[in-house]
Amino acid sequence: MRMEEMAIEGGFHDAVMQAQANFRGLMDAMAQPGTIFRDLALPRPPAPLSPEAGAVALTLCDADTPIWLDPALGAEKAVTTWLGFHIGAPVVDQPSAAHFALVSQPSELIALENFAQGSQSYPDRSATIILQVDNLSHGGALRLSGPGIRDQAELAPTSMPRHFLQQWAQNNERYPRGVDLVLVSRAGIACLPRTTRITTKEG
Repeated sequence: MRMEEMAIEGGFHDAVMQAQANFRGLMDAMAQPGTIFRDLALPRPPAPLSPEAGAVALTLCDADTPIWLDPALGAEKAVTTWLGFHIGAPVVDQPSAAHFALVSQPSELIALENFAQGSQSYPDRSATIILQVDNLSHGGALRLSGPGIRDQAELAPTSMPRHFLQQWAQNNERYPRGVDLVLVSRAGIACLPRTTRITTKEG
């Protein structure tokens, strides 16, 4: 299939209804950190952008939300063409300029502090980072607590950014500034808003 055809094909077959359903699921997942949402309507983006990451991008991004792509995604012209055709969002070179970041290789991700953090007056002007993880239940167990979680929740994603727990603790300290994470896998999606505190299960 030619790149032009790949850009046109592979979107939602019912863009409005599917995006609305996905948005409700994403908001529920963000309000209940660690909960896995499994009923995402999926598009068919070109690799290495996963269907789940593509679904989140089609749901949350538009022409007014700059996107940053990690090197593996940015190197694939078919990915940037697909995003441009279906979303129209500008792709930016600087992570600090992006409203959303799409990451296919979390273990190689630059430090979270490099992304837009928002400000004390406008904390919503921060980045949401969409991480394509291998799974949500086969990694080292993480213990989650904070708003939206009764007592505690657990999640075990793999793979995650280097020094993730240390980076996340620093992200907590920047509140109300800081980034939010959406973890996407073939098993579903889970959200980690900046208010969520994370420790290892043993800790």
